[in-house]
Amino acid sequence: MTMNTVDLANASWRKSTRSSANGECVEVAFVSSSTAVRDSKNPIGGALVFEATAWQAFAARVSG
Repeated sequence: MTMNTVDLANASWRKSTRSSANGECVEVAFVSSSTAVRDSKNPIGGALVFEATAWQAFAARVSG
């Protein structure tokens, strides 16, 4: 298994406009050809990073 590192220091994080006011949301950032996802309540707790094709497959599956 190969692990690539993505620099998220300058990532522009955003929440969905459909996020609730209670803070229980995820945030996404599009960095290079990857998508990073993190817990909005714990932004320094780390992020999951997905390659573009994996993120596109996930988004298609949950939206359809």
